Amino acid sequence: MEGEVRYGIVGVGMMGLEHLRNLLALPGARVTALADPHPPSLQAAHAVLAERAPSVATFADHRDLLASGLADAVVVATPNHTHTGILLDALAADVHVLVEKPLCTTVEDCQRVVAAAEGHRRVVWVGLEYRFMPPVAALLAEVDAGTVGRVRMVAIREHRFPFLPKVGDWNRFNRNTGGTLVEKCCHFFDLMNRITGAGPARVMASGAQDVNHLDERYDGMVPDVLDNAFVIVEYDDGARAMLDLCMFAEATTNMEEVSVVGDAGKVEAFLPSSILRVGRRADGWFRTTERVVHDPTIAYEGFHHGSSYLEHVAFLEAIRVGRPAGVGLAEGLLATAMGVAAHRSIDEGRPVTLAEVLA
Repeated sequence: MEGEVRYGIVGVGMMGLEHLRNLLALPGARVTALADPHPPSLQAAHAVLAERAPSVATFADHRDLLASGLADAVVVATPNHTHTGILLDALAADVHVLVEKPLCTTVEDCQRVVAAAEGHRRVVWVGLEYRFMPPVAALLAEVDAGTVGRVRMVAIREHRFPFLPKVGDWNRFNRNTGGTLVEKCCHFFDLMNRITGAGPARVMASGAQDVNHLDERYDGMVPDVLDNAFVIVEYDDGARAMLDLCMFAEATTNMEEVSVVGDAGKVEAFLPSSILRVGRRADGWFRTTERVVHDPTIAYEGFHHGSSYLEHVAFLEAIRVGRPAGVGLAEGLLATAMGVAAHRSIDEGRPVTLAEVLA
């Protein structure tokens, strides 16, 4: 595809506006249409667009946007539990798609979308943008270059603030999100898979809702989303990965830490300090090097250290050259399945295999 690529955004709440700002900063992208049934969200989007793209069309229903012919690609940034129906409609409309994580809230719905995409000629990309955070991308490059040797252990820590308010408070309930370990942590499961290059075989988890949202009520109901967990993932090549999640730990320095250890060394990435630390066993005990990693090509930093912008750069390039998605439906399905397995492990107090979740 040559010339400008026309984008429609379905869902212009918090993350939809984030995608809008990224696209406004991206050369070769033009936002032509928005869809959202929530008028205040559309008003907020038009405030962002006021000086940049005043002629953007708006729709209350995503199906009208898809039927309008105004978009070559759509970004789906609606509440998690609405992804399946919107994706099925978008796949039938034959447009390129970038869908926010998670792909869907259940394995069954992910599998429906994967089946519907068979033979689809357009790019279908899942928004697992943590791969694109500059220090994490640098960590992946070190792993790919063989710096750590054969990967044996991956440890990811996210100690952060509670879930933010969303339109209609949809993110307060598992029935809408798929559960915290699907909604939030699919990013980290995808990173584990990318780093190990192996297949996840078994998941063991412990978690609870101990602090956050317990004093909140929505139509008389108390939120049920977990706010802390440990998750261990065993891989089919013997590697292991662990997630340490706490969502009432904003009193911290680095919100995310990623550590990869192999038989030849160790590499770590820290956010938001953007530090990459590398150690090689051959260099001797306690010898490491570190550097701050930045990407000067990032035109909009946004919520995620520029990773959403870099993801959009890669998505647009895939559209232009006809390349498959860098993060596709298979990766999105597997990341969701690992979150589902982790929740099942917590609920049932046992290890859960990926085979049973994917059956």
